[in-house]
Amino acid sequence: MKQGLSLRVSQHLALTPQLQQSIRLLQLSTLELGQEVEQMLDDNPFLERQDEVADREAFGLEQADAPVSLGDQVSEVVPENIADNIEYKGDEDVFDAYSAGSDGSAVEAAAEDHTDASPNWEGDGTLEIKPDDGEWGGEAAARSSGGDGDDEHATAAELASEHVSLQAYLHRQALGLRLSDSDRAALYVLIESLDEDGYLADPLEELAAALEPGDAEVDASVSARRDEVMQQLRTALGWLHHMEPVGVGARDLGECLRLQIEEMRNTPVSRAAWAICQQPLEFLARRDTKRLAALCGLDEATVRDALAVIARLEPKPGRRFANVSRNVVVPDVIVTRAGRGFKVQLNPDVMPRLKVHDVYASALREGRGGARGEGGAHMQQRLQEARWFIKNIQQRFDTILRVSSAIVERQRNFFMHGELAMRPLVLREIADELGLHESTISRVTTAKYMSTPFGTYELKYFFGSSLGTETGGNASSTAVRALIKQLVAGEDPKKPLSDNALSDMLKEQGIECARRTVAKYREALRIAPASLRKAI
Repeated sequence: MKQGLSLRVSQHLALTPQLQQSIRLLQLSTLELGQEVEQMLDDNPFLERQDEVADREAFGLEQADAPVSLGDQVSEVVPENIADNIEYKGDEDVFDAYSAGSDGSAVEAAAEDHTDASPNWEGDGTLEIKPDDGEWGGEAAARSSGGDGDDEHATAAELASEHVSLQAYLHRQALGLRLSDSDRAALYVLIESLDEDGYLADPLEELAAALEPGDAEVDASVSARRDEVMQQLRTALGWLHHMEPVGVGARDLGECLRLQIEEMRNTPVSRAAWAICQQPLEFLARRDTKRLAALCGLDEATVRDALAVIARLEPKPGRRFANVSRNVVVPDVIVTRAGRGFKVQLNPDVMPRLKVHDVYASALREGRGGARGEGGAHMQQRLQEARWFIKNIQQRFDTILRVSSAIVERQRNFFMHGELAMRPLVLREIADELGLHESTISRVTTAKYMSTPFGTYELKYFFGSSLGTETGGNASSTAVRALIKQLVAGEDPKKPLSDNALSDMLKEQGIECARRTVAKYREALRIAPASLRKAI
């Protein structure tokens, strides 16, 4: 075999660690980004929050001549027993004045400055502290402490602090009952066994078995003890069924409805409703009045009245005690009206305010602490990682702002008239306009939310396929779903619109939408079929 040398030119894409981090940060949600920032703050000593104050500045010699606050002066003069009862708030004005030190400049200005710039992601390897090593996100206004009494912008933590769980509500009621220690313990077990809907999912036998010692032998004494525990649980269950909310502690939906009916006045309709709840619930779900009338020995008119009563009951007694704070969505972008147009800005509450630790960076630059020794190269790498992390976060929010601005420009009719005016939009249109790849637009619009005059929506909500119209144009699938929802809301409850009727009504408005497509959109909107929407 003859050996020789040959040259071959080829191209390949190499993903540097900086680019990989940028892509990963771009697809993270707000919650995941916060966790990533906390992890980086713990791992990298050169990264710190902008609002953090170094210990040497807070407790150094500079504070030796600091004037004594008015609160400390009052505490020294007033006797101890009186000072303990004083709730002093005199320094709040000083604190508020200090907290209001942000210049409050708009976020768009910072984003526009970085839009056209092409940052050097590879880094130059220098140790100098550059202007861009400062904090990013520092121009965002600090979150208010709530001292103005405005509860409109309450945080999720504040909502969680006001939440009262179902178990806590029931335990408060149990305090008013005169019970023995064993009975109170049995009631406590039942309350703690309830699920979030207020149902007792575990059978009493399993709860009683869980209270027995693990090494107990099956003998007469253990069997008697088990029967005693079961009797206590049954008694405690009766007390639980008489607590608020009505229906709590039920083992199934039928029992939950019957417990609520028992609290009503004893009338023929309530007795009929109680009898209907004794039957298989599938007949109740289908509103099969004929079958229910035959099973309960009632006439159809009474069954219809009883079904109307049942429809007003609460199938989930623990619903109103659900922790709604966990469902709070913090928007990444806020869109507000500005004259005849709209202003698009980033939400300052979700923007981390980070900077390179100047003390550590200066020490590394001056070669102190063994920076030029064996671990110097490693520390230089960590410093560069901190700079890259700040730049990647900056690029993430800049890209979100650019994509959001393009969406608002394309969907201008939605922000003026609502979802009925939504136009068809695909990822490729935004990608071509901004010079980005479709995968980048997909990452940006996933798990990112926008606050609009009509509510908070995920960025993907503004993208939708198109349906043909008689005029040759296109209609957005989002607008068609909104139109179906509007048609169903205005229908006659006694004669609800079927999927075929909805399809024909859409065709009358020039939108070609088949019956199967209407059924798919109706199910996506969680609208029941016409047979279940029919009024009794």
